[in-house]
Amino acid sequence: MSEDFHKPVRLPGEVFDRLFVGDDPAEVSRAAHATAQALLARVRADPEIDVVDRLVAFTASHGIDDIAELWSRSPANTLPGSLWRLYLLQLSIHDDSVTAALLHERGTAELRTADPVVAGAPSSAGPAELVAVIDRIMRGVFAGDFAVALDRAAAFCRVQASGATHLADDYEATEPERASTFTARAARLAAYAEDLHQAARLWRRDSLT
Repeated sequence: MSEDFHKPVRLPGEVFDRLFVGDDPAEVSRAAHATAQALLARVRADPEIDVVDRLVAFTASHGIDDIAELWSRSPANTLPGSLWRLYLLQLSIHDDSVTAALLHERGTAELRTADPVVAGAPSSAGPAELVAVIDRIMRGVFAGDFAVALDRAAAFCRVQASGATHLADDYEATEPERASTFTARAARLAAYAEDLHQAARLWRRDSLT
């Protein structure tokens, strides 16, 4: 019972819309960069299995608020901004894996790109399989090629965005509100895909700070 009481309450589908407020923007920015750089450098230098496991499962245990105040307002082309987007993407899949699986199936069927392959999920991936895929991507952040992890996450977002776009089209005539929800989700996912793709390019040039 105590574990249930302390588990953060999160609303599926709304995590992309969260806004957080800090007291001193400059101080928050400095702290965001310092913590992101220190965290990634420390873990990647000595990727102990239990430490990586804890970081991959961080949002499942603590929610997103613990890192939001530091990282959520960082620009997309920064390390803390990239980590924030990765954690937020992971949280959205964990929170609503059923919808994510629906978007993945539709997106994979509609896309004519290599994104489904790059993302690493089978075309018929169910909710549990998609959760496993996003967790593997997060594991690559801390114990693999960071740029590859960013590219995989970007591809994952593009598949999801494609699925959301086509489902929005399906519902446009009969359920316009639901169609609008999917359209908004597609736009956010497409923006995240571009952010993460650009972050991967910057990382390869040693310019993601």
